[in-house]
Amino acid sequence: MKNVTITVEDSVLEWARVEAAKRGSSVSRMVGELLAEKMRRDDAYERAYRAWKAEVGLGGLNSEGAPYPSREEMYAGRTDRFR
Repeated sequence: MKNVTITVEDSVLEWARVEAAKRGSSVSRMVGELLAEKMRRDDAYERAYRAWKAEVGLGGLNSEGAPYPSREEMYAGRTDRFR
């Protein structure tokens, strides 16, 4: 493990000390656990995004060669009710 020095506002440090004490931990360990959890969530999100992208194709939408509808065509049913 490596040591890291961080700079935080006094109020943030006080909150971190109280939170760490509630968890029966040190500020250092708590910050390390928070960063590790953030890393796991970000990695999980990235994996899910890549899986989705692979499933729907590189462009995200696949018209199979047909032209995409125009904006007017897409919203025709929605805008007609306001006229």
